[in-house]
Amino acid sequence: MDETELTGRPRLVGKAMLRHDDVRDVELLLLPERVVLLNKSGAAILSLCDGNRTVQEVVDQLEEDFAATDLMNDVMTFLKDARGRGWVMVT
Repeated sequence: MDETELTGRPRLVGKAMLRHDDVRDVELLLLPERVVLLNKSGAAILSLCDGNRTVQEVVDQLEEDFAATDLMNDVMTFLKDARGRGWVMVT
């Protein structure tokens, strides 16, 4: 993992929106012609991808929110997958 990956600022792509489905009590990622059901950790990561926080800041916030440590690899893996699927972009 290089410095560029940690200082990149992930954000949802313009066509994506996070929504909570009150009826099913689940988190959803809405994309054109597609809805993705997110687990709690995926929703937490994506909710912090606002284009203002760096990847390192996202990890730091998640570790604080969930009283956890060593989340960097999991977050990086998720973000790489989400980027590959066209859900997020990193600037």
